[in-house]
Amino acid sequence: MTMNITFLGTGTSQGVPLIACSCKICTSVNARDNRLRTSAMVEVNGKIIVIDSGPDFRQQMLRENVKRLDALIFTHSHKDHIAGLDDIRAFNYISGQVIDVYADENVQRAIHREFPYIFDEFKYPGVPEINLFPIGNEPFVAGGEAIIPIEVLHYKMPVKGFRIGDFTYITDANFISDTEREKIKGSKVLVLNALRKEKHLSHFSLQEAIDLARELEVPNTYLTHISHQLGLHEEVEATLPEGVHLAYDGLQVKI
Repeated sequence: MTMNITFLGTGTSQGVPLIACSCKICTSVNARDNRLRTSAMVEVNGKIIVIDSGPDFRQQMLRENVKRLDALIFTHSHKDHIAGLDDIRAFNYISGQVIDVYADENVQRAIHREFPYIFDEFKYPGVPEINLFPIGNEPFVAGGEAIIPIEVLHYKMPVKGFRIGDFTYITDANFISDTEREKIKGSKVLVLNALRKEKHLSHFSLQEAIDLARELEVPNTYLTHISHQLGLHEEVEATLPEGVHLAYDGLQVKI
């Protein structure tokens, strides 16, 4: 099985200025310092699965020239991971199909709260059409692929990571239990959040992410959910140990 992973976004709203800024990140001419909100696309066996649709979802899918979508799965209910759900309507229009969406109970509540018009009995023409499937901590199938949920903690908030074949994706976490770590072992590629160098209440720091990658002995780890506070891509990448890489928007990894 050949799998292609595209990093749609590797950034976060955390630590990003809301006004015009002259910091070294905002003024960098390196495109790898220009990070949209964190999301990933997995292409496997002719199917396209997207993990999270944040506020930049439309821009990301246009940039990658994505013409179809077979499944959308959510890690958690924060706005920077679900806000772009409305733009799924373009894929309804192109394919003429209802799109399968997979989410745990907390995310489903947020979707119903934020996008109530999706579920109206009498729908306005053109609203997103989705099949909303519940997920827990048991394996499920999306886009024809078996997916293993990995429960992590984002401070005290349960968040879902996912393993698809030899690929494991975890964002917005600062704790993974021993039981859940066992699900990651044997992966060939691990994606892990690393917000900044300093310790944080709800995200792994850079060193914490590196230490976890070493402990799990995954050959290649890509760091995502990167804030301005981590620093310039080129400078940080030069400090990373073998097998650990700083991800960037548009990066493609094949397994």
